[in-house]
Amino acid sequence: MTVTVVVPTFNEGPNVRALTERLCAAFGVLPDGGRASGVVQGPEGGPAPVGAPALAEILFVDDSTDDTPDRIREVAATAPVPVRLLHREKPEGGLSGAVVAGLRTVTTEWAVVMDGDLQHPPELVPALVTRGRESGLDLVVASRYTGDGDAGGLDGWWRHGVSIASALLARSMFPVRLRNVTDPLTGFFAARVEALDLDALHPRGFKILLELLARNTLAVGEEPFVFGERYAGHSKATFKTGLRYLEQLAALRFGRMSRFAIIGGFGAVLNVLILWLLTALSVHYVQAAVISAVVTILINFLLQERFVFRDLRNEGRGVWTRFAHSFAFNGTEAAIRLPVLWWLVEHTGMWPVLVQAVTLVVAFLLRFVFHVQVVYKPRRTQPAIGVTPPLGADRADERVQ
Repeated sequence: MTVTVVVPTFNEGPNVRALTERLCAAFGVLPDGGRASGVVQGPEGGPAPVGAPALAEILFVDDSTDDTPDRIREVAATAPVPVRLLHREKPEGGLSGAVVAGLRTVTTEWAVVMDGDLQHPPELVPALVTRGRESGLDLVVASRYTGDGDAGGLDGWWRHGVSIASALLARSMFPVRLRNVTDPLTGFFAARVEALDLDALHPRGFKILLELLARNTLAVGEEPFVFGERYAGHSKATFKTGLRYLEQLAALRFGRMSRFAIIGGFGAVLNVLILWLLTALSVHYVQAAVISAVVTILINFLLQERFVFRDLRNEGRGVWTRFAHSFAFNGTEAAIRLPVLWWLVEHTGMWPVLVQAVTLVVAFLLRFVFHVQVVYKPRRTQPAIGVTPPLGADRADERVQ
């Protein structure tokens, strides 16, 4: 079985030779093009059995603005395996678009997608494909958050936190489809090319795996990996890429979260109206805020049960347990907001109704994640292997019944 390794690059010239050499070594390819004793390396560097996948080609899909294309051509001239360059003058769809463009040209049964900065260990590539073939999977995700996986190569605590929060948000927005995927935002995975409907994709930004999982029906498994230190260059992540990620999530999942937002918006308006009415009746604003919070927490829970999480109500917890968790979280969140409300009103002179409205908006995403991941968290199926349901399985909950 032959494999193509697809590597999207943007100004990654210093990494090209090292990545190519390590990939060849992982597949047991000698500098003269021969194979080392008919074996390739396993994920821990030891030999894998004869019959392991063979490296057919390394494909660099390049959007660089520096000399990276020249570096790739230099490596290709002496590499023991075919090294191909697909340079895009117009980088449509960003990194995700580059991956899709590369996959469209793949002729082997399997393709492995990985970054060009060597934070994804080339030594794991044969094991990903072997796992997919032996387990009858369509896609194998290299995960930083399962088993012995580790995200230590991320730059600092801030990127660690952003990575975890982003993955949690994605899993909250797709609780059914991602129930068996711990790292939906990784750029390191193996795919059986024939199983992918590339025409269904709308690539944008960095997170192509999320796009594949959301728009394809696939049998998915995971393999742990340790996210390494960057070999050369610097991170391409910016505030703008974060906004693109949120845009991608909204485009993929304009269902559950939108209804949660509608009900949350209704509750916020009701909360503010109750506060306004009670303060107009000479009730102290703090007492009025407590009353409005309790009323809207109860009403929001009933509406969410009916219109947002109807499909997840039988995933393990009874209605009173769900209510207790929801009420406890929302009550705690409201209790935290009240001192903020008091401080801002007393020390800045801001209008209490305006402060209440602003704090409600700030708390929205936190409430959504908690309800999906705790109150209505879906049961996991068999560990490591799960058939990703069709897109309609996650969208069936959008029908108001």
